[in-house]
Amino acid sequence: MADESNQLRVRLVTPERTLFEHVAGAVELPAKNGYMEVLYGHAPLLAELGAGDVIVHGGPDGPDTVTHYNVSWGFTEVLPDRVTILASDALRPEEIDVPRAEQQLDRGLEEWKQAGESEDAYTEALRVIAEAEAKLATAAEKH
Repeated sequence: MADESNQLRVRLVTPERTLFEHVAGAVELPAKNGYMEVLYGHAPLLAELGAGDVIVHGGPDGPDTVTHYNVSWGFTEVLPDRVTILASDALRPEEIDVPRAEQQLDRGLEEWKQAGESEDAYTEALRVIAEAEAKLATAAEKH
């Protein structure tokens, strides 16, 4: 078994399933206010996730592997030796339905156009757009 010292235990879960639970060298997270990278020994924190890719460096297939998971919203808990990612939704790139994500993007753009004076409607439209754009970007990376 590989040496797990100075490795993070990374766990990515949704309400429906566990997508990833292994040691890794580093993990990049789409926090609500921008991407952050977590290494072994990171200071403890709790952060809100936005829409984007969780990028795991290392893992069960070796230290040089890089694995992407598309997540949409949730939270992450970072401790010096582990990262727990609780996502509302998470997909492997090959699980993304591109036509459906394109429809979601179109719907979000239409909601944005019709938001009028409602700040809540704009916020919801931007959430839908961000989620769709993140899915499309993840799907494009696999090709």
